Amino acid sequence: MTQTPGSANPPSLRPDLAPKPRLGEAPREGQPTLGMVSLGCPKALVDSERILTRLRAEGYGVSPDYSGADAVIVNTCGFLDSAKAESLEAIGEALKENGKVIVTGCLGAEPDYIRAHHPRILAVTGPHQYEQVLDAVHAAVPPSPNPYVDLLPAAGVKLTPRHFSYLKISEGCNHKCKFCIIPDMRGKLASRPAHAVLREAEKLVDAGVRELLVISQDTSAYGLDRKYDVNPWKDGELRSHIQDLSRELGKLAPADELWVRLHYVYPYPHVRELIPLMADPDNALLPYLDIPFQHAHPDVLRRMARPAAAAKTLDEIKAWRATCPDITLRSTFIVGYPGETEAEFQHLLDWMDEAQLDRVGCFKYENVDGARSNDLPDHVAEEVKQERWDRFMEKAQAISEAKLAAKVGQTLQVIVDDIDEDGIATCRTKADAPEIDGNLFIDEGTEGLQVGELVTVEVDEAGEYDLWGVRAG
Repeated sequence: MTQTPGSANPPSLRPDLAPKPRLGEAPREGQPTLGMVSLGCPKALVDSERILTRLRAEGYGVSPDYSGADAVIVNTCGFLDSAKAESLEAIGEALKENGKVIVTGCLGAEPDYIRAHHPRILAVTGPHQYEQVLDAVHAAVPPSPNPYVDLLPAAGVKLTPRHFSYLKISEGCNHKCKFCIIPDMRGKLASRPAHAVLREAEKLVDAGVRELLVISQDTSAYGLDRKYDVNPWKDGELRSHIQDLSRELGKLAPADELWVRLHYVYPYPHVRELIPLMADPDNALLPYLDIPFQHAHPDVLRRMARPAAAAKTLDEIKAWRATCPDITLRSTFIVGYPGETEAEFQHLLDWMDEAQLDRVGCFKYENVDGARSNDLPDHVAEEVKQERWDRFMEKAQAISEAKLAAKVGQTLQVIVDDIDEDGIATCRTKADAPEIDGNLFIDEGTEGLQVGELVTVEVDEAGEYDLWGVRAG
């Protein structure tokens, strides 16, 4: 068997990034067109989709390149200083190639900072300020809709492949983690009503989406700001609560036709109520939890001002696996946080040995303008951060390799993401989210397969992050 090179989860990957946007059909002749550069996380990609949906409804087309656009919107990321630098570089490239640039997104919360580097931009707006973005577009490129041609699909404009879609259930965050400035940029938790989320999800499923990726800044806190209010739905009612929402999302289609995947879940006690849903073969909620543990040593977590109690997480993990043995656990961690000692880092490695997480990403700590962690004492030297990152990833890779090797011989359902010109199909199992996790490759017998199809595969080979298999049956 020929192993397909390239994993979706190499150790160098930043584990916060969304897939690259995929732009749709070419604009009609004479249609005002806009380019879109979407940087950062899946939540920002959803913002880009919403902006383009509104603009398409007003008659704008979407250009796949700078030169064909009347103006360019750059949706920025401000999570880390390296992400800010990437955003500034993208703005500069758009200015050079096009000249008319509108900036929005998380870094847009710092307009003076952006204008100090790029004074020629037309406008700056902050995250999820959709109306201000539209106003800036109208000023730069007046709309010219054709009501007979510019019909908008029911699902709106999507920047992901049509078989999966991000479903944002809330904005903002109530936590005050010292290394994070997201609450400063995106505000406090603001949950969408449950029936509004479900209506959007229904439209997506009706439009052919086979996988819903539920995202927010803190998914398990969903509805807290609404006091878990009760909403009408179908012939009954449901709370704006992650348990109720997950149950109903999992009922939108049969479990062998739809996947529902939860991201950014904090390990609050009520999360354990989700696990029986994941173990239910008739519910489409996948046995998958993406939990940002960030560290395992209690003193480091206190310095981070993290909301979770690390001492209990191993017990929670054991309880989850007892209820749902097939559950996949993904997480992200920070190494080299200010004050992190060798003993604290070794504690994290020992915790990893016991937790045996399936999928792991890792950041080396960076100062971020405005973060309280910048002022903590005993910052870790860069070479020590790198050395610890290397050791951490070596540990994570060994765990991943062993877990994948145990899947050889199993029969799994996979979703087809791509089929290349050589007929090699790139797929994902239920244990794999787009971009951040691994792939399963089928390199023979792919005739008749279609992107977005859910098929059954027998695993016959495993690597460090990826699997290979053949169609079953």
